[in-house]
Amino acid sequence: MKKSVYSLVLMDDVIRAVDEKACQLGTSRSNLINQILAQHLSCITPEMRIREIFDSMNELVSSTFRVQQQRSLMTMNTALEYKYRPTLSYRVELERVPAQFLGTLKVSIRTQSSALSMAFMKFFQYWSKFESQIMEKHGLPYACAAGNNSFSRRLLNCPGQDCETQGSAISRYIAILDGSIKLYLADGDAFRERLPGIAAKYEDLLDQTSI
Repeated sequence: MKKSVYSLVLMDDVIRAVDEKACQLGTSRSNLINQILAQHLSCITPEMRIREIFDSMNELVSSTFRVQQQRSLMTMNTALEYKYRPTLSYRVELERVPAQFLGTLKVSIRTQSSALSMAFMKFFQYWSKFESQIMEKHGLPYACAAGNNSFSRRLLNCPGQDCETQGSAISRYIAILDGSIKLYLADGDAFRERLPGIAAKYEDLLDQTSI
């Protein structure tokens, strides 16, 4: 969303109140004034769009994950049914002004177990090939990267979709991914047996929206 510089004449008391509120919210004077005016005039700012997407996601995932939300970032944590119950974390970071991609999903695991770390990375080696084939089939771009106990992929932007639809799509994708990871780590053979059903859920999601 394009921004330009404008001069405004405001009362000193108004500016003091704006600065105090901006400090409380951890934002700038200009950004707060922009948000207040946008809300009053029913304009959608990047911050409002991100908040609406995250609010939609929160309604769908809060019963399954421990959710933390701040500005353009939402983190969802869950425990694995494994020794010492290690934490599996999903972090969604949205672009303020999305173009081809709406944002990035990063999945990471906290564990001291080298065996679990290896299994986690093997899963995503398999998963990246699995979903890249499906995305290619639908003519959609796919971008991912693997790191130390982490995996990230870009989330596609679908211009014209409302925030609720985008939030729902991200939540459904994370649900499919989370179930697949947990099944693979618990029983690799069972995961492979149920892969056709997982693929069907993935295909159904892509038939309704890109992600």
